[in-house]
Amino acid sequence: MTPVPGVEGFMYPNEVELQWSILIVLYPFITGLVAGAFILASLERVFRVKAVRPTYRLSLLTALAFLLVAPLPLQLHLGRPERSFEMFLTPHRSSAMAMFGFVYLWYLLVVLLAEIWLDYRADIVRMALTERGWRRWVYRALTLGSFNVSEASLRIDDRVGYAITVIGIPSAFLLHGYVGFIFGSVKANAWWSTPLMPVVFLFSAMSSGIAAVLLIYMVAMRLQRRPLDMDCADTVAKYLFYVFLSDFALELLDLVHRIYEADESFRSLDFMVHTRLWTSQVLIQILLGTCLPLALLAAVQLWKWSAPARTRIYWAAGFLTLVGIFAMRWNVVIGGQLFSKSYLGYTSYKLGLVTREGLLPSIALMLLPFGILWILIRLLPPWMGKEIPGHGASPATS
Repeated sequence: MTPVPGVEGFMYPNEVELQWSILIVLYPFITGLVAGAFILASLERVFRVKAVRPTYRLSLLTALAFLLVAPLPLQLHLGRPERSFEMFLTPHRSSAMAMFGFVYLWYLLVVLLAEIWLDYRADIVRMALTERGWRRWVYRALTLGSFNVSEASLRIDDRVGYAITVIGIPSAFLLHGYVGFIFGSVKANAWWSTPLMPVVFLFSAMSSGIAAVLLIYMVAMRLQRRPLDMDCADTVAKYLFYVFLSDFALELLDLVHRIYEADESFRSLDFMVHTRLWTSQVLIQILLGTCLPLALLAAVQLWKWSAPARTRIYWAAGFLTLVGIFAMRWNVVIGGQLFSKSYLGYTSYKLGLVTREGLLPSIALMLLPFGILWILIRLLPPWMGKEIPGHGASPATS
């Protein structure tokens, strides 16, 4: 066999080149942000955690912005994006990837858009009657012909919105849990084949979504020159700490199980961790992206800090959490392809710059949801609103 640069030991020809690139890393990362942001919104709507009310609408808009971009990494990876419509025309119930199309449409059209419309409907009607020019026509179209904002009508909106949120919680779990299911069901890959994979993906998704909303909320308040609601930030950070700690515990449980089982793949996986993935997994994911933010958040829970100090800690912890979750996605997707099926050969992954699956397109895909979110916030500001019967003051007025 002719030696191949970057390959150690024996690998079959179809294993030398990785089939899944950074675009497949972005896909579970973005969908995780969607699920986590929606779960944070449900804390106020369903579980009545009033402290997080200022982030309620912002969480919904953040989930929508990232959900609109979620399929794009897969579309770009396909090369023939129009073929993706085949999953709707000829559904294949035994394909987990094909079922994503139906889960995506259900979550987008039935859950997220419906809840946002019901929550904003009174404000949309008000702006349709007061705005001028093109904005007036946009808001009139968003009313969908419903201008009834009586107390009875708004109570119905609140009840229906509550029911949709309740339905949306398991839908959010399904949206991202199935991503872990896809990897965990690949029996031929020892790095992925674990029943804990869907659960780990789900908890890491909630961690990344909560961290993202916390950072976006602090940025929005600074840009709006509004005071930061420290009670809200403290509560969001507390939930981030608990969820992220649970995620870390699950990953440790999976690690202990692998060490105890020590099957024929263990030596190969151990070699990967100490060589190819030492920087991305041990240094970036575990130490920098998990232990350090958990230590920062734990310090806030254990000791009394001033508001400016807590704010700086939340900035650092939120950013490091996103770095750690992204590194986890990288190590799962890329790391699971760096060793041979025979556990005798290893390869490496080189990220291009301007190719279709390179660094620049990936950066553009990560920036696109923030552009969409900026448009959504301009169109439907999260801090506007009035008191809604049966739901109290809207998040905007809190």
